[in-house]
Amino acid sequence: MPKPKFQTPKGMHDIFGENWKYFDKIFEVVKSFAKFYNFERIETPVLEEAELFTKGIGLATDIVQKEMFLLKTKGGDYLALRPEGTAPVVRAYIQHGMQNLPQPVKLWYFSQFFRYEHPQAGRFRQFWQFGFEILGKQAPALDTQIILIFYNILKELGFEALAIKINSIGDSFCRPYYKKTLISYLKHRSYALCPDCKRRLKENPLRILDCKEEKCRQIISEAPQILNHLCENCKNHLKTVLEFLDDLQLPYHLDPYLVRGLDYYTKTVFEISEETEKGKAVGALVGGGRYDNLAKILGGLEMPGVGGAGGVERIIELLKEKRIKIYKEKKPKIFLAQIGDLAKRKALKIVEEFRKENLPIYESIEKDSLKSQMKLADKLGVKYVLILGHQEALNEEILLRDMETGKQKKIRLKNLIKEVKKYL
Repeated sequence: MPKPKFQTPKGMHDIFGENWKYFDKIFEVVKSFAKFYNFERIETPVLEEAELFTKGIGLATDIVQKEMFLLKTKGGDYLALRPEGTAPVVRAYIQHGMQNLPQPVKLWYFSQFFRYEHPQAGRFRQFWQFGFEILGKQAPALDTQIILIFYNILKELGFEALAIKINSIGDSFCRPYYKKTLISYLKHRSYALCPDCKRRLKENPLRILDCKEEKCRQIISEAPQILNHLCENCKNHLKTVLEFLDDLQLPYHLDPYLVRGLDYYTKTVFEISEETEKGKAVGALVGGGRYDNLAKILGGLEMPGVGGAGGVERIIELLKEKRIKIYKEKKPKIFLAQIGDLAKRKALKIVEEFRKENLPIYESIEKDSLKSQMKLADKLGVKYVLILGHQEALNEEILLRDMETGKQKKIRLKNLIKEVKKYL
């Protein structure tokens, strides 16, 4: 078979068939948690001003330097396809005066995002994330609630061995002192760093702590830890969050090298992963943290916030690997078969009546052969078949056949809905 001329662009994918069933189920679970915890849904534009991300995420981040899809409009505006959800949500909060609402403001989304990165398993250039953001309050309890929501969503979807990694990366008061200490340590070992980390040492030294290269990991393992350089405020905030996690009996690991890839984070950062049988975490399913300075960076007043996001495709990939089916196949109960033009016209009307009553019914209105329709009904595993032939249509009747026993019963068309409800 020749290769089709047009295919999806590299790193982008079609969603259909079984995958939509996974998407729908994840959406239902996320929506149910959002409703319970009083989060309002928000959908921001797919395109935003590029400066929103260069300012908010940080010029030295991999997302801004390597992964943003940028375009210039005919009017000369520089726009970017949104690579993440938090900066647009905070922009919306400022723009629409949400600071005048009762605080905190709780928002959630289930949206598509774009990053120009090397496509690999569970990672695409166009991808879906669900996120929860709590804006306007700094209470450590809210950090814990965000972690708890994501943890329980993953539990609800069938994940069992979940690992929470958590850290504090300080704030604008204590982090600069730690950066100086870290840079001093790394400068004497810069010759052994990978090319990316050599660049990060000048632009964004904290990101070196997150490097996965083996030679860098060895250097990082002996580096000064930020936990030993936190100010009292950040130290107390982290202590309270951990106490709440202990009270909830959530399994967490304090990871001093967890920094996340975005510059707007302050204090709490976290990731939730699935552990293998050997106890090793595989790829983060969820990540997030606190971002108390982001609103100010974007030109608003100082406004605390905390949130996170989960990768839908990554979650689906792992569910399939573990052979966890999170949706139930619903077997149809009724099939409508018709023979002849008059019956076909009446069948269209019958299907519409079933729709109005919210009664699922399967049909094959394009087929003329009763044999082929009965074969399809058998393949679908339906319990009952409604058979409408030319004579039945003239008599305003229809046959109801029990597919298990073969017994048939005539029903007046005007009583059809009422009679079918008895069988269902």
